[in-house]
Amino acid sequence: MNASNSIVKPWLLVRHLVLMTGAVIYLFPFIWMLSTSLKPADEIFIDGFHLLPQNWAAIENYSAALTQVPLLRYLLNGVIVCAGILILQVLVALPAAYVFAKTEFRGKRLAWGLVLLSLMIPFQATAIPLYIVLYHLELLDTTAALIIPFIASAFGIFLMRQFFRGVPDDLIHAARLDGMGEFELVWRILMPAAMPALIAFSIFSVVWHWNDYFWPLLVINTMDLATPPLGTMFFMNEEAGTNYGPLMAGTVIITLPLLLFFLVAQKRFIEGVTLSGVKG
Repeated sequence: MNASNSIVKPWLLVRHLVLMTGAVIYLFPFIWMLSTSLKPADEIFIDGFHLLPQNWAAIENYSAALTQVPLLRYLLNGVIVCAGILILQVLVALPAAYVFAKTEFRGKRLAWGLVLLSLMIPFQATAIPLYIVLYHLELLDTTAALIIPFIASAFGIFLMRQFFRGVPDDLIHAARLDGMGEFELVWRILMPAAMPALIAFSIFSVVWHWNDYFWPLLVINTMDLATPPLGTMFFMNEEAGTNYGPLMAGTVIITLPLLLFFLVAQKRFIEGVTLSGVKG
């Protein structure tokens, strides 16, 4: 027993050291971002490693981040866009996932294959066709242009379908015997049961679209419609260059809502990802 313990403990130590090293490497850019947001401009590029500033400029940088550009407006735009996308994705993904998981219809294998195929196509490959369609619909430079291309989420359908396959068929048959229609069954029975997977998908969706810089850069020209990542580019000054202190302060403010969102929902997130494991 003692010999086995002496073998296990060093292994646990090595495992924790590897995990902690990976965590530090992953978190270092965020730590450096926070550090830079506290420094005056003349300390940001000085030689040597200084995590904490010698002269604190936190108040100046964060005040500039909130006043130099309408950062709160960009945060509100981000909330509107992410909420709009998520609500519409759920409205599409839940019924579609139910159909793929619990019903049989002609062409099901082909349709499911197309869903999986769409997961392999990067969004950038379809960006130009989408841009042209929105141009003809006269929707460029609108909030709708930021939402419409993401209404149907293949990943959302996939994740929900994997979860629904674990729901007992007897529960669905009992609901049908009680007179529930298919849509009522989805929203009253399956959606509450799928809440962990739904929260997991919500985190994926919100993080992806909150951080999206590529698509808003293509379709938005009006400063008041900018999302948080796009809004950070307005910290650049053609004459004075980029003001990195306020830029990093603004980035910290933009990152905080995602951090808080994940901390609140992390238990459900882990549960949803675990319960939605790949099923045949």
